[in-house]
Amino acid sequence: LVLLWLVALSECIVIIPLTKMMKTMQETFRGKYLLGKVLDEQSHNLSQNSDPKNEFSSHRLKNFQNIAYFGKVTIGTPPQAFQLNFDTGSSDLWVPSVNCQSASCFTHKRFNPQKSTTFMHLNQKIYLSYGSGKISGILGCDTIQIGNLVIMNQTFVLSQNQSSGILELVPYDGILGLAYPSVAIKGTTPVFDNLKNQGIISEPVFAFYLSSHPANTSVVMFGGVDHTYYKGNLQWVPLTQAHFWQVAMSSMSISGFRVGCSRGCQAIMDTGTSFLVGPTHLVTNILQFINPKPIWDNQQIFSCDAVNSLPTLILTINGIKYPVPPQYYIQKVSQTMCYCSFRGGTEHLFPGQTSEIWILGDVFLRLYFSVYDRGNDRIGLA
Repeated sequence: LVLLWLVALSECIVIIPLTKMMKTMQETFRGKYLLGKVLDEQSHNLSQNSDPKNEFSSHRLKNFQNIAYFGKVTIGTPPQAFQLNFDTGSSDLWVPSVNCQSASCFTHKRFNPQKSTTFMHLNQKIYLSYGSGKISGILGCDTIQIGNLVIMNQTFVLSQNQSSGILELVPYDGILGLAYPSVAIKGTTPVFDNLKNQGIISEPVFAFYLSSHPANTSVVMFGGVDHTYYKGNLQWVPLTQAHFWQVAMSSMSISGFRVGCSRGCQAIMDTGTSFLVGPTHLVTNILQFINPKPIWDNQQIFSCDAVNSLPTLILTINGIKYPVPPQYYIQKVSQTMCYCSFRGGTEHLFPGQTSEIWILGDVFLRLYFSVYDRGNDRIGLA
């Protein structure tokens, strides 16, 4: 895969193109099918766009089945290039190490610290867990570059052991977390905080445009917002806690019936998750509501012919209704077979929480341009 990045030169906005793959592919047949589709795709160049107020170079990346989003980052001196999942649901940066002997490391780029003149060993063992698998490794420190943004002395994890399965299939090499420092490894500073602290960006904001259309690229922006990527006004939503990108959601309904969030709930904006994830019992009820006659007794599998007759999901956040049509929460496995992008399990991800929690992944964020404002602890949606 040829992955190119584009840089917006004005207002210190850096725009990095992203491609797509899934964070939590639980069904093996689906993962292998979608990975095959990804590896068969080729990227094509767009002509350069220029604007006197905002000059940047654009490069088209194929739409890889609306699964996940990743872009190019380099580490070390001279730079070693990696494809990383830009993930608002975590805060750490990790890549496979050349010393990793796990099968999933051999299918990806691996960082060689001996080939970097600026690398420093920190000799601290680290264990991380994601929906896509678990990793263990050691901390290191080196120069990180995202587009034209250069971060000095960035701490990151060199993975030395990775679980097999999904991590072998994903086409990105590692993860770059964009949640708050409270989620990060204790004593480390996340990438975005170093962008702020080192004065590399002029504004403490970043934004995502996650495209669903093959003709458009997907981008992440650092230090400002390119307003040409959305219509209307940004609707600002205050965070309920500066931890994950978490906001209050007042209702979730389908065809006028409340199917979740009946007493209000919490919603986490997570670019690293493909699905809409909630409490298992509520997700089960939603699947029964929209798919009363499942194929193979599996409520998540649909005939694609049925998609246009399915109802729209309505999420209400800060008094604004955000429709999610079936064309977004239903994904194709083949020309005739589709699957539903709801998943249960937040009761296990957040044990002991009294509030109902939903994770609004790429299903939602493909529909709505999202701005993450660290200076004011809020999210903008448009």
